[in-house]
Amino acid sequence: MTVKFYKYQGTGNDFIMIDNRSYGLGKEREFIERLCHQKFGIGADGLIYLQERTGYDFEMVYFNSDGNESSMCGNGGRCLIQFARYIGVITTHCKFMASDGEHEGQILIDGTVSLKMKDVDALENYNSDYLLNTGSPHYVQFVNGVTNLNVVENARRIRYSDKFAAEGINVNFVERKSERELFVRTYERGVEGETLSCGTGVVASALAFAFKNGIVIKQVNIETLGGKLKVNFEPSGNGFRNIFLVGPAEKVFEGTLEI
Repeated sequence: MTVKFYKYQGTGNDFIMIDNRSYGLGKEREFIERLCHQKFGIGADGLIYLQERTGYDFEMVYFNSDGNESSMCGNGGRCLIQFARYIGVITTHCKFMASDGEHEGQILIDGTVSLKMKDVDALENYNSDYLLNTGSPHYVQFVNGVTNLNVVENARRIRYSDKFAAEGINVNFVERKSERELFVRTYERGVEGETLSCGTGVVASALAFAFKNGIVIKQVNIETLGGKLKVNFEPSGNGFRNIFLVGPAEKVFEGTLEI
């Protein structure tokens, strides 16, 4: 069987996209891991199936590069919205289902993509750092000199600690650049390494920043190794609502697979 695939990236977070409405491809871990492998496959941080879902424009099914189906991916969601428009499923607005529930998306006039994320009811203080779930579980630590930090070494001490080893957790190191600007570097579980950007991690970092500083703001600008993103939100009790991740997403190339 010949399968058409597409490669998309959002601030350096790269994904293989497949319109699975016709192919009906499965979730075999070894197959997905090989597709994502940088040497033996196409190479990507993850694989995303676009599938039918009654009552929605489409469903997002996301797999990490280790081949396992995973929780929500913010940059992947934004890339999938661009992909959905490219193949004619939507025009500029959409509503879709993902692992963490319903999402809305919009392609803005400037071509960037706005993705509505799940509400966050609360944040947990943990060893002077922060734990929260933005569709995926995140650990947020504020540091100085983040550009020179050994992210993998420091993150693995957290990710493989007794508390997080079994389920895994994404680890974000965040440096405040100004009142409304952060630099974020993220180690992602499933990838088991640093990625150039992580959408749910950027959101977690922005919310933890607002929570930590008690700042009444509605937008945080984020710089990552792969580019710049914006997070818009509204405080709500001990958490946040109307959370939007905004930034670029673009097609890199397309090709075919023989399966």
